[in-house]
Amino acid sequence: MQRVRQLWSRFFGARQESVRPPTRLIVGLGNPGSKYRTTRHNVGFRIVEMLADRHSGDQGDRGGHGDVWRHDRALDAKLRFVEIEGQHCLLIQPQTFMNRSGAAVHAVLSRWPSLDPKTDLLVVHDDLDLPTGNIRLRPSGGGGGHRGIGDILHELDSQQIPRLRFGVGHPGQAGAVIDWVLEPFGVEEESAILPDALARAVEAIEMTIREGLTPAMGQFNANS
Repeated sequence: MQRVRQLWSRFFGARQESVRPPTRLIVGLGNPGSKYRTTRHNVGFRIVEMLADRHSGDQGDRGGHGDVWRHDRALDAKLRFVEIEGQHCLLIQPQTFMNRSGAAVHAVLSRWPSLDPKTDLLVVHDDLDLPTGNIRLRPSGGGGGHRGIGDILHELDSQQIPRLRFGVGHPGQAGAVIDWVLEPFGVEEESAILPDALARAVEAIEMTIREGLTPAMGQFNANS
C-alpha cells in the first residue's frame, strides 16, 4: 500500500514538482472535519492556519500554487504555500486522522525529496504534559504517547524530527485523556490564554525559520 501511495503521489505531483519547490515544511496535526475543529487535539491545525493568514499575500505566497488551502488527494493532506522569512514554505494539515499522520508527511517528502526532515521539517502538535498555552521546541525525541507524532516517527524511521509542542493541559486522570483532547478548550482558556499563546507559537515558528531551531528554543522555551 505504501508503494502504491508513493507512485500515486509522484504521478499526480508532477505538475507541482515542475513549479517552485518548497524549502521548508511545516506540519500542523489534527483531525479532519468540523466536529474536531475547536478541540484540543486540533491546535496544530489552528497554529498553521494562523501562520498562513499572517503571511497571506506575501510576494512568494502564490508561487504558482494559489493563495488558498487546497486538498491534495494524492498526499491526503490540505496544502498551502506561503513565503516566510525569505523561505518558500509548504504548510500541511494531514487529512488521515491523527494516528495516521505519518502517511501524509511521508508522501510529501517523497514528492519533494530536496526537503530534509532533520532540518527543513517542523511538526506542530498538542501536548498533554504542558499547561495550556505553554510551548516547547525540540529537535528530536520520542512520541511521548502522542499518536500523531509517533506515527510520523514510525513512517520516517527516525526520531530526529523537530517539533513544536503546544500545551493543552491534562485532565488529571489517565483514563480521561481521550475525552479531554477531543473536547474544545474551556471558555476561559479561549479568552484569557489562547490568543497570546497561539500568537507566540506562530512567532516561534517564524524565528525557527529565520534563525534556526536552537536560537528559537533559547527564546521561547525559557519564556513559556
